[in-house]
Amino acid sequence: MKILLHTCCAPCSVYCIDRLKQMNIDMDVYWFNPNIHPYIEYKARRDTLKEYTKMIGVNAIFEEDYGLREFCKNVIGDLENRCMNYCYRVRLEKTAKFAKENGYDAFSTTLLISPYQNHEGLKQVGEEMSKKYDIPFFYEDFRPGFREGQAKARKLGLYMQKYCGCVFSEEERYQKQIENDKLKEE
Repeated sequence: MKILLHTCCAPCSVYCIDRLKQMNIDMDVYWFNPNIHPYIEYKARRDTLKEYTKMIGVNAIFEEDYGLREFCKNVIGDLENRCMNYCYRVRLEKTAKFAKENGYDAFSTTLLISPYQNHEGLKQVGEEMSKKYDIPFFYEDFRPGFREGQAKARKLGLYMQKYCGCVFSEEERYQKQIENDKLKEE
């Protein structure tokens, strides 16, 4: 079996790739993340993934689409549900379509490793795209390997991001600090 593995970043891919190799599953890594902002963050994650896949000898496909304006246009009306309604959907749809058009047996995503993502939502969107493009969604709960993958990524010196990717998740990362600063000003 050969799958197309949507990959959000190198650190999240570490355990997923290792696990798939343990299962004797062949894969290509697929970068398509128009939700990551600002550009310097997008570039850091993309370039780290390029270096990592080269280092471990895994084929990687990069769809360049920074997409800030398109992202904002699609999430501004419902920021609270942006992950389910846009981020997961746009990335998994592009992955499923590419996988189908290029002869893969299935597709999956490294987003399934994160304890911070809506795991059931990802599974649901993956299954929807599976039906839409008539290609299996390979589901694996990679979360048990999250800490192990992160530790290996640190040991390898990979760039480790501090937030999910979009400007709104960056804001959420600082929410407590923002609130504390407001209290200090009062």
